[in-house]
Amino acid sequence: MTCGPDIQVLDCVGDSGLGQAARIGLIVLQSDQTIEHEIATLLRGDDVALYHARIPNEMEVTRDTLRKMEADLPTAAELLPVSFGFDAIGYCCTSGTTMIGEGRVDEILREVHPGAKSTNPLTACKAALQALNVKRIALITPYAPEVTGDMRENLAAAGFEVNAIGTFNQSDDFMVARISPKSILAAIKEVGSRDDCDAVFVSCTSLRVLRVVTEAEAHLGKPVLSSNQVTGWHLARLAGLTEDIAGAGAIFKQQLSTGT
Repeated sequence: MTCGPDIQVLDCVGDSGLGQAARIGLIVLQSDQTIEHEIATLLRGDDVALYHARIPNEMEVTRDTLRKMEADLPTAAELLPVSFGFDAIGYCCTSGTTMIGEGRVDEILREVHPGAKSTNPLTACKAALQALNVKRIALITPYAPEVTGDMRENLAAAGFEVNAIGTFNQSDDFMVARISPKSILAAIKEVGSRDDCDAVFVSCTSLRVLRVVTEAEAHLGKPVLSSNQVTGWHLARLAGLTEDIAGAGAIFKQQLSTGT
């Protein structure tokens, strides 16, 4: 047998690892093609660590398929190791949260990660609208009318006036991610131009909204929010990050309002 060199045992010292400023966890839909890229664009930095876990979901977006994710949410949350010491964790599905309920989502995440703050795109949207002091909005979704209607009712119950609604009326989540940013921008300009809407919320983490936010806001002269953008903003603020992000929209100039 050929003998190699002796194996030298090396000295080392430890530090606190990645994410010294913030450790953020994302629970991402199995079918989502967009949110990891957009959140990384917003928050990735030398001192911010992002960790992702995927949750099973069906490609067809209906009330029933969305509600099914509640059963898998605890397991998905457990795939983010508690030992990492997360500052904030987000369940990244706007329509799923609408069907499961914000309180139930928060309860599940806190059961697994009691030391982390939690959010989701719907809760983040409401926090963003509060921070912007906006009550009258336009809503754009890719969902079927019944899911879009449930989201409108949820926002209305929270005190927001949804005065204009548009939907791409797509039930296939794969196809939602393939809706072009050009189409999204055109929809924002069309639906968000009404005088009785002071902001636009584009719902769905699969939609590629981030690249058109600056142009849309400049055209409308009002804030434009998206599921990924507000989730990134809320996670950042919950984790103690206060920086403005160039090109991320008006919301990143805001801090959390009292009570959010």
